[in-house]
Amino acid sequence: MPRSVNHVASRNRRKKILKLTRGYYGARKNVWTVAKNTWEKGLTYAFRDRRNKKRNFRALWIQRINAAARQEGMSYSRLMGALHKNGIEINRKVLADLAMNHPEAFKAIVNKVK
Repeated sequence: MPRSVNHVASRNRRKKILKLTRGYYGARKNVWTVAKNTWEKGLTYAFRDRRNKKRNFRALWIQRINAAARQEGMSYSRLMGALHKNGIEINRKVLADLAMNHPEAFKAIVNKVK
């Protein structure tokens, strides 16, 4: 009896990945083995960078807070230490948003902890 291979399923499996790699450069979009490797590598980058994004945003917030704090005559570390000492629970994301979009509110916070 001849060997039965499910060509419908295997072709659909390949087509699914080739559809996901549309827009890639060169053989990465239409050669099965290259496309599959590229797609899998992309998934690992996506997993890694979902974590890196959190680091990058925290660094951005710290830079913004530091810049705004220095305009008020204070360094970032002194500001965060003073906030902690005075029991003001405000996270870096909100603090950076205040520094960027509501400088008068940020100034009020700095004056409170000085």
